Amino acid sequence: MQTNSLSLSRVEKIISGFKKSSIMVVGDSMLDKYIWGDVERISPEAPVPVVRVESQTCRLGGAANVVQNLSALGVTSYIISLCGADADGKLLRDSLERIGCRSEGLFASKARLTTVKTRVMARHQQIIRFDNETTSDLRKDEYD
Repeated sequence: MQTNSLSLSRVEKIISGFKKSSIMVVGDSMLDKYIWGDVERISPEAPVPVVRVESQTCRLGGAANVVQNLSALGVTSYIISLCGADADGKLLRDSLERIGCRSEGLFASKARLTTVKTRVMARHQQIIRFDNETTSDLRKDEYD
């Protein structure tokens, strides 16, 4: 009877092989922004919590997050994706390059926004999420 268990040495051998690998990731890249704070009161204008902002963070999301995870394992990664020709697109490109991802395949479009998903967090609870994105189909000039 054969078992599918992996020994620790086998796992280490597999992981060490990642450094010899190259992977191309194709997909939707985005930024995940977080606004961290605390709620101490409800707004007098509407029954919604008032979040006192304490900090903000930004992370790679979507396909860009996959690239980041691969890079952390030592894999040489490339990305094929579309972002906006905007400040968030530049931040996305800079963040990918900072982790060693070649970004020639990250195409910037003047016709769309870079996808940004912003979460407002209070006491480690997500209060609301804002999605800033273009969901229309690609125009012909965006894929030629």
